[in-house]
Amino acid sequence: MKQEYVERIYSGWLAKITGIRYGAPIEGWSMEKIRSLFGDRMPDYPADYRNFAADDDSNGPWFFLRALEDSGVCVLDGLSHPGQVRDLEPEDVARALINYAPFEHGFFWWGGYGVSTEHTAYLNLRCGIPAPESGSIRQNGSTMAEQIGGQIFSDTWGLVNPGKPERAARMARAAASVTHDGDGLNGAAFVAASISAAFEERDVRKIIETGLSFVEPGSRYEEAVRAVMSFYDEHEKGGEAWRDCFEFVRTHYGYDQYPGICHIIPNISVMILALLYGEGDFDRTLEICNLCGWDTDCNVGNVACILGTALGLSAIGEKWRKPVGDLLICSSVLGYYNIQDIPQSASYIARLAYALDGEEPPEELRDILMDETLCHFEYPGSTHAMMLRAESGEGEALDGKMFRLENTEEAACTGSRSLKFSASVMEPGERLYVFKHTYYRPEEFTDSRYDPAFSPILYPGQTIEASLYLPEYSRPAQAALYVKDLHDGTVCLGERVSLKTGEWKKLTFSIPGGTDALLGEAGVCFYMEGRALERFSFAGMVDDFRILGQPDYLLDLKKEQEEVWPGGHREISQFTRLKGNAWLENGALHLSCGDFGEMYTGGRNWEDYEAEFLMTPVKGGFLGACFRVQGAARSYGALLLSGGRLALAESLPDGSGYEVLAETEFPWREGEPVRLTAGAAGEEIFVRARRAGEGGGEQGEVRLSLREKMGRFCQGCVGILVREGSHISLEQVRIRPILKKKTGEN
Repeated sequence: MKQEYVERIYSGWLAKITGIRYGAPIEGWSMEKIRSLFGDRMPDYPADYRNFAADDDSNGPWFFLRALEDSGVCVLDGLSHPGQVRDLEPEDVARALINYAPFEHGFFWWGGYGVSTEHTAYLNLRCGIPAPESGSIRQNGSTMAEQIGGQIFSDTWGLVNPGKPERAARMARAAASVTHDGDGLNGAAFVAASISAAFEERDVRKIIETGLSFVEPGSRYEEAVRAVMSFYDEHEKGGEAWRDCFEFVRTHYGYDQYPGICHIIPNISVMILALLYGEGDFDRTLEICNLCGWDTDCNVGNVACILGTALGLSAIGEKWRKPVGDLLICSSVLGYYNIQDIPQSASYIARLAYALDGEEPPEELRDILMDETLCHFEYPGSTHAMMLRAESGEGEALDGKMFRLENTEEAACTGSRSLKFSASVMEPGERLYVFKHTYYRPEEFTDSRYDPAFSPILYPGQTIEASLYLPEYSRPAQAALYVKDLHDGTVCLGERVSLKTGEWKKLTFSIPGGTDALLGEAGVCFYMEGRALERFSFAGMVDDFRILGQPDYLLDLKKEQEEVWPGGHREISQFTRLKGNAWLENGALHLSCGDFGEMYTGGRNWEDYEAEFLMTPVKGGFLGACFRVQGAARSYGALLLSGGRLALAESLPDGSGYEVLAETEFPWREGEPVRLTAGAAGEEIFVRARRAGEGGGEQGEVRLSLREKMGRFCQGCVGILVREGSHISLEQVRIRPILKKKTGEN
């Protein structure tokens, strides 16, 4: 793969998120309604979001793509072994859908069976109808199968196959067939092939023709695209001429011509219109697409990804990038995946692209592509969602500091770029914080699109590190890495060191373990030095900010709260929910179900650890904990089963339940607390259980362990589960790292 494609993957993915945000506030509006509010032009974002919450148009492309790694299509087994590649099958993406989508909430629109295409296909899969039958016309009818979803979820199949439109189209068809059929598959192939072609071609007309070469000849999809192209060729261009084309589209390919809620044909017609009349100009293309109305976030997201890939980062101006701030919020079933930054997710796509080609990335890109926590700033303009704030010496927030964050080539610790920050009118004794959110509260969002929920991406016991630099024109200062506990606002600081101008300094901070801190912020605190009454500007650079190590953490449910979002949905802090009835009561988290329920918390890179759960089996005969959780169908279970049994189990890949791997007798009883310890070290998984006695005393311990036959789940978070009408309450979870025998490291 060409090395320059890596940056173009970032520009395409960034453009996709930009287009979604641009179109989301007016999704479903008519052209007339948009014109009455905004007039003939809409050059900037139509809504000022504090932070933009999750959207189905990014959830689908991001999480369906993970089928490549999860199902072994390409094996990411280390840079010295670039992996083996096989064809992507519909079943691979079906498993990803079951694994990452919560049951009937979040992720995408759950409009009802026979109303929402994705909802219908998801329930088909849950009921045992396999892919691609789950999305077929034969199963669901053409109205369901030919809605817009096949198109809007297919961008990443183009991004992961740069310059290979045939493979991109093939993967997109396989993926889309899980939920769609007919023209839904044509739309998937068109979008993916167009984006793939855009790595090699800047001419919009040629990109469209490449995309069309993978569409079924004679289909309604091809007819609509060619009709819009012919209208463009035969009529006046420039200015507001696109409105005449839109009237042609509305008359011949409008919503009234096609059944369902959001058919694919009207919307691809608008996309082609915008691409042609935008004449290769990124800003104007997005504006025209948004002014047309209809499914604006979907359509603008798709055309933005095509042009962002073709034109590169130079086409995506500051007015688009600054509000986004490189932040990508998701709403999967895994809270640790719901806080993303765009450069890191683009690096993951690039890593997959190299693996699909059977290649190793070049040496200079290896850290960037391998470490999913690294904030490297190597992509021009990238900020990795870092932020600035200032405080007085007494801890009061300070305004008016004229903050600025920018990507720079002025200095770098590694690579060629870093993040430059500056603030004016600083005074001695004040503090400047450069930081990243590691957890979000509902009040940090304007809306609640697609019901996001989070687990922190940083925990006590882990380590953060960063490299710092003060240029010669700045001033000496002291600095310390820090984390902030959202439970009480406490700031925990690492070693405070003096920085000299003109020198890079690497700082490392091992966060104290064993605490119940909810770490919502991590970064660098700079302490202003000087004489009283001095006022000055301050500037510096940060590079290579990352998170390392394993957690040593206490989750005390007495400190958690119900979080109420702007849209009204409610979540338990630090947890995401697959399914089930969840609530807090008397300092404990309760989870009950009619059929099944699961909740998860923790980090994606938790590897060798043990988790001790203080829980009470309130009712039922199938309940317990899950560990090394990688989704709703990728985890191990430590189960309390009816008949006084303790079991180790593995989730089934279709999400239908658990396969018991080993079991033994354990005399647990409803209403009596149990200390259940589950964990894994390498390929060994184990569970220990004891009934908790009065006053903290414990009675006889029962143990199970085995070397898991496949070693399938090497990392993942923890959770609780209930099935068959059970009810469990959870008071605490204590996470401890397991020492590695060879190295003695955690």
